[in-house]
Amino acid sequence: MREFMHYITNAFYGATGWNEDNTYKEVNATARELIDFSLPRGLRITLSSLATPHFATSYQLGSVDIVDGSISYLYSSVPLTNVASQSDRIPLPALLKSYRRLHELGSRGKPWLLDTDAPAEPVLQTVAKKAALASRLAATNAKKDLDKNRSSLLYGRLYLPQSLLEGLVVKRFSSALQVQLSAVSAQSLRNGGTLLGLVQYDKGKYGVEGLASTDGGLLGVRGLYNFGGDASSSPTDPASENNAERERIYGRFSAGGELYYGTLNKSGGMSLGARFATLPTHRGTPLTTTLTINPLMGNINATYAVLARDYCSLATRMEFNVYSYESEWAVGMELWSNRRPAGFLLGANPAVEPDPLVEKPKARERSFQAKMEWRLDEPEPAREPIVAAGKAETAVKKEEYLGVLKARLDQNLRVGLLWEGRVKSLIFSLGTGVDLQKLGEPFRSLGLDIQYSS
Repeated sequence: MREFMHYITNAFYGATGWNEDNTYKEVNATARELIDFSLPRGLRITLSSLATPHFATSYQLGSVDIVDGSISYLYSSVPLTNVASQSDRIPLPALLKSYRRLHELGSRGKPWLLDTDAPAEPVLQTVAKKAALASRLAATNAKKDLDKNRSSLLYGRLYLPQSLLEGLVVKRFSSALQVQLSAVSAQSLRNGGTLLGLVQYDKGKYGVEGLASTDGGLLGVRGLYNFGGDASSSPTDPASENNAERERIYGRFSAGGELYYGTLNKSGGMSLGARFATLPTHRGTPLTTTLTINPLMGNINATYAVLARDYCSLATRMEFNVYSYESEWAVGMELWSNRRPAGFLLGANPAVEPDPLVEKPKARERSFQAKMEWRLDEPEPAREPIVAAGKAETAVKKEEYLGVLKARLDQNLRVGLLWEGRVKSLIFSLGTGVDLQKLGEPFRSLGLDIQYSS
């Protein structure tokens, strides 16, 4: 379950038009969230609030071995007025969904287009109206773009009783340039803390990042280049193609790499990666597949994730080392349900719950002619379900999803189970870890996280 501050940070990126997917570090994000989801430990309660469109707070209290907690504050220069902050109104997929569909590559700086289908008017009057409209739109759009391009985000979090402080500063300088500074201060760290700086340049078709860290004097650069799909020079729309081409996979290829070097320990590293993911306009099954290689360490990592149904996501990961011949594998699953946990475990279609107020149409018996010819009858046109008389007014629109079950399994027969959902105004996460190789003490962890926001 994503924390409230993470949710607000993503809302900031969405409000400013920044695409988080167009970076090399997010190449394996989908499979990682489906397989490596974190399990709660002990009891943890979080109270959060978006006090104003610019300011958010969060307080967390937990108990594992000792009682600990944290205090968080966030400031956004861009007003987050369209963000649902109440825990009973936040869409559950925004906090819980793991499969991440790629965003369309936006065309920054695209000029406003005037309506060319307006009724005919005198030429001078039409030109004057369009000039005034264009002027107003340009002024409004320029002001909004200027605010977004100069937007900033400040975040701080204090952990108690460890007295550990972390902070994040995000500053936009243009539509394509963004700088991030993150710092951690603690007595247990070398020199009392560490500072990491990121310079991100995103042009849609490609994205480049430069990083520097005080931890080991690390310097690095990484980049991602997109081609195919909406990244091509003349992207095609699957809806406008003929029937033969509609079934083909419509997606985007991405290839990139990273190179880093530690100036203090005189060591370096590199990796190469590729990703293919279908786009939202693809009419078939959404899927994401990746391949990353670390030539120096000899590691090869391959992942495959698919959104089999709107309520079911599957992922698998295979790792192999060419030097030691060691391999690892893991699988993950995410199953959404619009039923309460008890009804879901008793067994039913996790996506569709039968409505007692709707009368199902009766099945038609096969005709005598069809039986003689050893065939089925022609299908009847679909009919709308009939709502029982006098009960239509009592039908209440139900929430699309009430919870999600997540599970994973690796080669060591370690199982992770997580049930997340919402009860009234509380969003909960209940999970446990099971080791099938130690049946005497199979349960390795058990925890419950509860979030409430206003």
